[in-house]
Amino acid sequence: MWPDKTDGPALRTHLRERLRLPLFVAPMFLISGPDLIVASARAGALSAFPSVNARSPRDLDAWLDRLNAAAAEQPEAAPWGVNLIVHRSNARLEEDLAATVRARAPLVVASVGAPDIVAGPVHDYGGLVFSDVASLRHARKAVAAGADGLVLLTAGAGGNTGWLNPFAFIAETRRFFDGPIAVAGAIGSGRALHALEVLDADLGYAGTPFIATHESLARPGHKDMVTRTDADGVTLSDLVTGIPANFARESLIAEGIIAPDGAPLHRGSLDVGSWKSVWSMGHGAGGVDDVRGTAERIDQLLTEWRAARQHMARPGS
Repeated sequence: MWPDKTDGPALRTHLRERLRLPLFVAPMFLISGPDLIVASARAGALSAFPSVNARSPRDLDAWLDRLNAAAAEQPEAAPWGVNLIVHRSNARLEEDLAATVRARAPLVVASVGAPDIVAGPVHDYGGLVFSDVASLRHARKAVAAGADGLVLLTAGAGGNTGWLNPFAFIAETRRFFDGPIAVAGAIGSGRALHALEVLDADLGYAGTPFIATHESLARPGHKDMVTRTDADGVTLSDLVTGIPANFARESLIAEGIIAPDGAPLHRGSLDVGSWKSVWSMGHGAGGVDDVRGTAERIDQLLTEWRAARQHMARPGS
């Protein structure tokens, strides 16, 4: 399914050759579903969805069957993956991992913990394992646990986020890891994708622009809010689940979680289900002006990315 995963540079090259542009459409809770994954793959971008977005293990099996059927119909499409929450609080992990293995998902993204529990089973059938990390300590642990690729969560990423500056995070990670690196944090333009390449990363991990697509599972109000929110309208808060995450300030106020002046009204009393009405997005929201098809959004990023590369290749640039 993939070349020798112990050869990081070869894996990076192979991954680039499978994609039209260096883009990973990020898995988003309550947002990413089969329509978004199929559209992303056909447009040439890597993508994944959280397994818990399927309401039951039976639904997950149906989603995986559909994605495998779509891949068989269009073998040249980009690979897709499943995002598994590996924290012990995920009661569905064992069942969802088993379904993922049965489906032989090309890629698995492990979140909220080290990927050791999924690395063995996924590697056994030839799949690739990415792990999202928010610190250098987490990154080293993920590599030691068998991660083939890393997703660096940096400041400004939507939903559960990071806090490190991407310049420092990428550079220091490259000191001990030579495999594929994706970077999350306000990746909403082709220029941003090219900037990551210059920094020696491989992929932009973009979620917020794809909330506002026809294929996403987001509620209409969530899609609309992305198109009228800028970076100042995004607030980092741990009041929803206890984990710092980026949300639209407007939705936090509307749900009575913070006051208009930003003062907290709830602390630790809400749960993950609150994400249905408290809407996550990243600092890149200001670059999203409308709701459009996934393929159209990816084509726009592709055009911008190519233009950025050409501009930097000109003498004197």
